[in-house]
Amino acid sequence: MPVETASLEGPHDMKAASTLILFCSLIPTLACAQSDSKKPEYFNQNVADSNPLRNEQARELDAYIQKMAADQSRFKKLFQPDYSSVDAFAKSAEAYRDAFCQSIGYPPPGKRPDLKASYKQIGEDSIGVYYRAMFPILPGVHSEGIFILPKSLEEKAPLIISMHGGGGSPEVALFNGGANYNDMVRGAVKRGYIVYAPQHLFRADEFPKDIRRQIDDRMRLIGTSITAVEIAKITYAIDELIKRPEVDASRIGMVGLSYGGYYALVTPAVDPRIKVAVSSCYFGVQEGRYEEEELSVPPDFRFMDRMTLFNDADLVALICPRALQIQAGATDRPSHREKGKQLAPRAKAYYEQLNLQDRFEHVIFEGGHEFDDASAWAFVEKHL
Repeated sequence: MPVETASLEGPHDMKAASTLILFCSLIPTLACAQSDSKKPEYFNQNVADSNPLRNEQARELDAYIQKMAADQSRFKKLFQPDYSSVDAFAKSAEAYRDAFCQSIGYPPPGKRPDLKASYKQIGEDSIGVYYRAMFPILPGVHSEGIFILPKSLEEKAPLIISMHGGGGSPEVALFNGGANYNDMVRGAVKRGYIVYAPQHLFRADEFPKDIRRQIDDRMRLIGTSITAVEIAKITYAIDELIKRPEVDASRIGMVGLSYGGYYALVTPAVDPRIKVAVSSCYFGVQEGRYEEEELSVPPDFRFMDRMTLFNDADLVALICPRALQIQAGATDRPSHREKGKQLAPRAKAYYEQLNLQDRFEHVIFEGGHEFDDASAWAFVEKHL
């Protein structure tokens, strides 16, 4: 059937019809555009909705750290002591020593200079002759300190490394009464021992107050640490000192206070040539800090696995069967004594298993944060 259409009477009617036809033709397009505006181009979500997932991640990692800190399985796998003999024990500790050296970046990278040690006499007194000694150890780096030959020398004599503490120096430990070091340096000379008292970095007038931390942070980026370099400042110096005709290379000891007590623990752990060590006012300090607040441990003690594989008590296994005295002051801060008292039996057990109890002492002396001459030198004389 034919479709009837309205007749167009004039130009206005024709224009209206055209507009109507155009509008009708646009209706589908407009409808489509309106529909598209309601549908987003990409999937979206409120970011805050996933905040609980991040909180859960933090809780998981915190729990993981605590679990790994308490896990002894890695240590037991790494170090399996053989108590069948003294030699067997020392051999069984080698893998543990290698792991410790690797954790701190020892030996430090860089070719050792082919340069001679230098000794410049700076003074003498009734007991000894004093020298400023310098030993090239790394590219552009020296081990520097005070070297003392006792006047009582008649034959080869033992060598004592006397290590100052944090913020100190060989001069502070030696001159004007020795401050809280007491007779830690001259006491050795008085007993006929040759002494090397090295300088370690704690402050430098032309550098920022935190220069030690800065240097340590930068050293870690090149594969070592300030601990490793400062151990090398001792062990590489020993390489040169034992060439001297006065030094008995088979009789080397080390004593140290506070930070020096730290080095009197870790240096013999690395270098078996050190036959007796006295670590004063240090043992267990970082373990105590770690228990209270993990990140209160100073940065230079935060080397890899410090609290899981290389705590103070177990590092003693790298000194055993050689002699070790640990001392702490009865009136020193509890943080420098109490945790050490808890750890000492664990350290002593390595000696007990070998029936060498007399080679380990844990001494609480009447005094504060200072070196106890009486107990230290009696122990050194007994074992050196």
